[in-house]
Amino acid sequence: MKKRLSAYLLKLLGWHIGRRFPTDLNKCIVIMAPHTSLWDFVIGRLVFNVLEIDVRFLIKKEAFFWPLGPYLKSRGGIPVDRGRHNNMVTKVSRLFQKHEKLYVLITPEGTRSLVKRWRRGFYYIATRANVPIVLCTLDFEHKEAYIGPIIKPTGHYKTDFTIIRNFYMGKKGKHPERFNL
Repeated sequence: MKKRLSAYLLKLLGWHIGRRFPTDLNKCIVIMAPHTSLWDFVIGRLVFNVLEIDVRFLIKKEAFFWPLGPYLKSRGGIPVDRGRHNNMVTKVSRLFQKHEKLYVLITPEGTRSLVKRWRRGFYYIATRANVPIVLCTLDFEHKEAYIGPIIKPTGHYKTDFTIIRNFYMGKKGKHPERFNL
């Protein structure tokens, strides 16, 4: 039911899903960019419902107020206190040790506002947990959600980030002026 309703809503909104999520992955970090609007969450949630992928996601702790908080937790939300160092890399890495199958979505910008540089936590989590990074995007210009390359972190951030940057170059978020690589 959830899959059919989500597919209907995506179609109603004019969205389509391009390249599908790889079915042979049991664990990975999913990065989604550009992240420029609350619509990213809505469209992304619908896409993962259609693909029947139970994805967990990091989201600022301020979003976990009543009645939104219980809903976010039930959908896989993991609260993040951005105001202090809280060892999220270690915490999320340990989640991968506890689960046979786990997908964790992270928006590397860390906010919907324009940022000068991306946060690197997604990379350090993937490296520490020894899981691949799946590049995903919501292209608002073409109303298409799709999967890009799958990166196995080498430990050389600059080299790996070149691949990441090349994939996201030219992608259009809801508010393109808020996207920076």
